[in-house]
Amino acid sequence: MERALSRRRLLAGAAVAGAGVVWGTAGRAVAGGWGQPVEQRAVDAEVARLNRKLTELRRDIHRHPEGPGQEQRTGGVVARELRAAGLAVTTGVGGHGVVGVLRGSRPGRTVAYRADMDAVPPKDIVGGGPAPAHLCGHDIHTTVALGVAQVLARLRRQLAGTVVFLFQPAEETLSGARALIDTGVLERTRVAEIHALHCGPFPVGRFAVTPGFGMPGQDKAEVTVSGPDAPDAARRLAAEIGALATVALPQTPADLERIVADAQTPHGPLAEFVAVRARAQEAKVSASYRCWPPDRYVKVRRHIHRLATSYPGAGVNFPAEPFPAMVCPEHDARVLAHHLRRTLGRDAVTELHAAFPPFSGEDFALYLDRVPGTFTFLGVRAPSAPIMTSYPHYPDFDADERAISVGVRAMAGWIAKRTRGAHGLAGEPGR
Repeated sequence: MERALSRRRLLAGAAVAGAGVVWGTAGRAVAGGWGQPVEQRAVDAEVARLNRKLTELRRDIHRHPEGPGQEQRTGGVVARELRAAGLAVTTGVGGHGVVGVLRGSRPGRTVAYRADMDAVPPKDIVGGGPAPAHLCGHDIHTTVALGVAQVLARLRRQLAGTVVFLFQPAEETLSGARALIDTGVLERTRVAEIHALHCGPFPVGRFAVTPGFGMPGQDKAEVTVSGPDAPDAARRLAAEIGALATVALPQTPADLERIVADAQTPHGPLAEFVAVRARAQEAKVSASYRCWPPDRYVKVRRHIHRLATSYPGAGVNFPAEPFPAMVCPEHDARVLAHHLRRTLGRDAVTELHAAFPPFSGEDFALYLDRVPGTFTFLGVRAPSAPIMTSYPHYPDFDADERAISVGVRAMAGWIAKRTRGAHGLAGEPGR
């Protein structure tokens, strides 16, 4: 983990040094801004004007879910709204991705904001489902990002620098970020830092920051067992690999409540974990697993290799390197928490002390491997609502729409602050 964080610090310095005006526009970046900057009260006023429209926009996106790689209609809605707000728009980026560029009227830094657009495919819905559905909150993420773009466009005269909005396809398959990055968009826009949020099972309007943690990566193993009793041996081996898990898949609402509570407990049971799914089919065992801390994958691979080779003639294969964990640098997350408390109140922020959720990954990790940034959870749980209504991928997921305006208020103010900042994230107070 320390190696990854050190790399991010180096990237942060390089990115800040190279921040500037983008997409071939002449000139250079200047620290700070001229005149009156964007004020939070102005942001709040614009959000209030847009609130009804944003709610209707989210409902439209929600009614037309599109699975990973199929986001054509959603991308069209996004492009239409961005163009109407006066942004420069590029479509078809990394698939159905959309990039919108908003240039402020004052010199400043270039900051990116990412939103994922795809719906959960049927196989990834808890218990399965008949069709893709917005059960992970990506419709909320997309709407919040559009709201941020519209608010800052209305405040363009006070806005410093440039904001690059990345509307990403195919997050659910962990392929969209790579496709977007491979187009060269980060280099072409000379992004200095990047930010994002994700719906979470916290009270509506509350944010959860993850200093030093984030979301786990993923690794996979395939084992082929030989011999006349191969099917029985495969079942035994699958059980042995599954026993490596230190955290069990939730079976009840109480299990979900406990996971959320454990994630907020310093040095709690989720501070380090292994989550495993192993399945036997005929003479083959397929296993996927997530770990924290990220360097634990090496040990788990050794355990799986040892277990597999205890069966005569077994062949073990790890198809690829583990998908990287998303690690949120501690200082950067605390800078964001400081901003959120000032904007929304001291009780509006909670802190996670574990990678959360332990059974899910996030390809935002690939952006943070290249530029510094932040990732936070936006609470979407309505008062007294069952936890399944706010826990991603459950069929009862039903986000409280009041979270939209909270997310836009917080992120528009945060992005406006970052574009005018004289320093990178490492230069901001962490109180």
